[in-house]
Amino acid sequence: MTPDAARLYDVIDGTWPAAEVRRQGPFLLRRGDGGGQRVSAATALGPVASDDIDAAEAAMQAMGQPRLFQIRAGDDALDTALAGRGYAVVDPVNLYVAPVDAVATHRPPPVTAFCVWEPLAIQIDIWAKGGIGPGRLAVMERVKGPKTSILGRINDHPGGTAFVAIHDSIAMVHAVEVLPHQRKQGMAGWFMRLAAFWARDNGASHLAVVCTQANTGANALYASLGMALVGQYHYRKHPDDME
Repeated sequence: MTPDAARLYDVIDGTWPAAEVRRQGPFLLRRGDGGGQRVSAATALGPVASDDIDAAEAAMQAMGQPRLFQIRAGDDALDTALAGRGYAVVDPVNLYVAPVDAVATHRPPPVTAFCVWEPLAIQIDIWAKGGIGPGRLAVMERVKGPKTSILGRINDHPGGTAFVAIHDSIAMVHAVEVLPHQRKQGMAGWFMRLAAFWARDNGASHLAVVCTQANTGANALYASLGMALVGQYHYRKHPDDME
């Protein structure tokens, strides 16, 4: 059975974990410590009242974070309430998943992609060039289950890097970064295929990935690999916290 969006939400939390998670009323609050929106956004656990939003806003500000909510399937009432407060829609996202055997069909050519943990210095440098800094590296370190990074080489030089981790028998790929001068040569596709082989070897049944809807190239890649679009989410951010 294809995992649904609700299950992938849990996989995101398991493979890209916040520094702290705590419940406040009908919200789950996350402290990200610079790890990005996924680990800093509040999510609703049930019906939400106006006072609940006020309390969540105050708690996020007390953590030194923007007032940021992740809007998932079924959160229509919360979405409407936040829109009424002037919150802007940020980064609509697609959720993709496929059986590992559907993606693990061709291994990368020799010396094209390698699994390695801990990440090498060159990978940390590539991530930094793409804006993936210490806060997100700390997220990777926090993952408790099976995990690896992938280093890519093309034209006899480093080409890119990615991170993969497993939760609930689903491997999720994060932090895919290909150097600008090495793009459009198939590197991200080889990352996904190698991730699928690694996932299968480590007991996962499915491979998943999260992609912003604006990234047309990545969305086309995941569709071409036979990955199914199983859901979406987006963020709502307070107008005074917009950069």
